[in-house]
Amino acid sequence: MALGSRFAREIAPPFSALDAAAVREQLERLLAHPLFSNSKRYPVLLAYTVEETLQGNGADLKERSIGVEVFGRSPSYDANADPVVRITAGEVRKRLMQYYYDSTHDGELVVELPVGSYVPLFQTAEPAGEPELLLPALELPAQTAAPVADLAAPRPTHRLLWSLVGALVLVAGAVSVDIAARRHDAPPPPSSLDRFWAPITAGSSTATYCLGEPAKDINVGSINSLDTPTTGSNPEPLYFRLHYSGLFAMADIITLTHTAAALEVRHKAFRVVPASGASFAQLREGPIVLIGAFDNIWTLRVTQKLRFGFESKDGVAVLVDRKSKTETTWATAWDLPYAKLSRDYAIVARIHDSITGQPMIIAAGISEEGTEAAGEILYNPVYLEALLAKVPANWEQMNIEAVIETQVIQGHPGPPTVLAVEAW
Repeated sequence: MALGSRFAREIAPPFSALDAAAVREQLERLLAHPLFSNSKRYPVLLAYTVEETLQGNGADLKERSIGVEVFGRSPSYDANADPVVRITAGEVRKRLMQYYYDSTHDGELVVELPVGSYVPLFQTAEPAGEPELLLPALELPAQTAAPVADLAAPRPTHRLLWSLVGALVLVAGAVSVDIAARRHDAPPPPSSLDRFWAPITAGSSTATYCLGEPAKDINVGSINSLDTPTTGSNPEPLYFRLHYSGLFAMADIITLTHTAAALEVRHKAFRVVPASGASFAQLREGPIVLIGAFDNIWTLRVTQKLRFGFESKDGVAVLVDRKSKTETTWATAWDLPYAKLSRDYAIVARIHDSITGQPMIIAAGISEEGTEAAGEILYNPVYLEALLAKVPANWEQMNIEAVIETQVIQGHPGPPTVLAVEAW
């Protein structure tokens, strides 16, 4: 499910008059909320899919039919060249998550648009979140071959990807353990990396890696060209690459692999969940690592309260400084041909999140390259030291947020450069 949770009762068809009335009442609440009332596309799609489902027409809710009935496309339009339905549905999913994230809506009937479907689900009762994937802490002998993880079974369509992720993480962790086991001298004092990650690695609670999903939800904001996207031999716009790059961005997997090794060597249990599958209940259970920005609803939510954060306006993705009266130049146009992307911007943060009550690390770029560069600060001591040189000496007791820049050459990020830092 998109909200990644179990529910006491799912309201299933055929709907009784009482059920239908309750769903329509909840729909009115949703449409009146600023998350939907300030938009034209999102409430129309939500209302149409809900009403069609209540009338027993859920089986007819397909991308093409919605494009024709809701967005006025011709019956023969090319859905691949014009992904208006997919992009709008992704934004609706994200806004539903934001709505139910707010505790003031606890106890309300839940309207959910599952990933991969345009047929909404209606559910009652509170979520009791479950992890998508759990990587338990491993008791590794000092000199063994790389272990094989006992992974919780993922959905069949994701099995190969999760197997790859698990193998990469466990091999990296096994190498680190083997190196440590061969040292006969006294352990060295904690490194800057150890100290930076201490809030995540300390304690017995399971850490949660929450990864963005570029294939599903991306906040493209006001992109005027969505109705006539670039196709054929024309350059591929940035938002197209992000939107169709796969279940997870390779940059996110790289960051996960390198940083998770630090958790494995300390026998720290962690799980990996997609942003749409991470429930608020899960995130309250232990420390959190957020990877990705515009494709990760939780990153956008958390950074709303920080000095530096992400916004999408007038067709431009912007990394903003809320303490500055001058607009930043840390921006990328969504319709920029990806081949012309020459630099990217990202946030690296280590904070104690007041919403979840948990320590949190964030690595999030406007595009994949920014995320990858931000991730490098989290596992490369050279770049981490460059960041820590700009914060007070007692930084271990502080929240830290930094803006970084990376040069992009032929689709690959260069070394991260720290542009601004906030410590409090």
